[in-house]
Amino acid sequence: MLALLLAVGSFAQDKPKKAKKEKIYNEKGEIIKKGWNFGPLPVVGYDADLGFQYGVCCDIFNYGDGSRYPKYNYKFNVEVSRYTKGSGVFRFYSDMPYVVKDTKLFFDVTYFYAKKYEFFGFNGFEASTFDPYAGIEDLKSGYHFINRNQFRFVGSMQRPFFGVPNLNWTAGLAYYNTKVNRINLEGYEDQVTLYENYVANNIIKEDEAHGGNTTQIRLGMIYDSRDHNSDPTKGIYAEATLVGAPDLIDRKGYSNLSYTFLWRQYIPIYKDKLTFAYRLGAQNRLVGKTPWYMINNLNTMFFQKMYTEGLGGSVTMRGVNRNGVIGEGFAFANIELRWRIVGFKFINQNWMVALNPFFDAGIVTQPFREEEMKLAGGTGVPNYEPVFDCYAGNEGLHMAAGCGLKLIMNRNLVVSVDLGKALDKRDGEKLKTFVGFNYVF
Repeated sequence: MLALLLAVGSFAQDKPKKAKKEKIYNEKGEIIKKGWNFGPLPVVGYDADLGFQYGVCCDIFNYGDGSRYPKYNYKFNVEVSRYTKGSGVFRFYSDMPYVVKDTKLFFDVTYFYAKKYEFFGFNGFEASTFDPYAGIEDLKSGYHFINRNQFRFVGSMQRPFFGVPNLNWTAGLAYYNTKVNRINLEGYEDQVTLYENYVANNIIKEDEAHGGNTTQIRLGMIYDSRDHNSDPTKGIYAEATLVGAPDLIDRKGYSNLSYTFLWRQYIPIYKDKLTFAYRLGAQNRLVGKTPWYMINNLNTMFFQKMYTEGLGGSVTMRGVNRNGVIGEGFAFANIELRWRIVGFKFINQNWMVALNPFFDAGIVTQPFREEEMKLAGGTGVPNYEPVFDCYAGNEGLHMAAGCGLKLIMNRNLVVSVDLGKALDKRDGEKLKTFVGFNYVF
């Protein structure tokens, strides 16, 4: 964390001015930022599911005349990074709440490539954890991995709803191009994977096995009374989104309509030093058919994290295997206590250090191709020998707990470290560490 602080301090400087100006402070003693603020950073992180991360990124803020500080007029972010387990990211996004009057604009263009992308099957605990290569000496198992590349474009806008305080209507478009194949790294050539077994037994259909194109039209409502965007200390953020995904490109019949609901609340316990925060979320398909490679996508209008997939991993349940709890519908909860331990000023920036012990939970509420899994697994079929071990029984609640450490600059740039442990060994047995940016909500 000290190394990250020094790295940020070396680069996070205001745009040079022709003449030195006197610093202006707000009632909390924070330096009011004006104009442009640049935060180029070496990307040095660690994700228990992805490995060590390295690369570069840059946050660019514009605070205008400073009258809205710590809120910014607009923000841009560029990132190029790679993980040692074979994943990589090329990303540009912009968040522009005040460029157009009464309109918030958001754009995200990202390309992900992953040579070891986790696949644990469908429906949480219903999927068997059997791994035929586990425990074999001098052999690394690739049974629960696939190769996946994805291009993502998301554009969203938000406008006031007939002047009702804090209430807004939203609209957006999204496009995903997803390419999937078996893991193709050296050392795994002779291993049969769970993905291949799912394809061979028609749990994953042949016409969707290698991915495809997804277009989405999003409409929704957002209520937002938070005092800050990245580091809120009070207020409510509620989002209800209806997502239509017409099969306009591939024309394979995978059109669907779904909804996503998120409720986030921040309750001050002691001034702005101690905050109780929680998030409730649910997503379900209403009609139509969803291709298997999109059921883990969390369809939100505006992103808090780079990855918008779950359940499991650094975005939803820290400590549970990434993509370990996926189904056509799911629900989850995050509970945190955020303690801002100390604030200080360094290289003309406002800094805070915070701790956030947390508890995460989630469950599949709408199973995906459950009957196909039962058939392949032989469950409920008299005198039928299972094709392969793929069905383990009933779904249940997945839980994880842990603690995080945050370094916050100007209430907007949040460097994050989270350590989480699943409470059921079927969700993962190791303590997992996630280093990155922002709170999960």
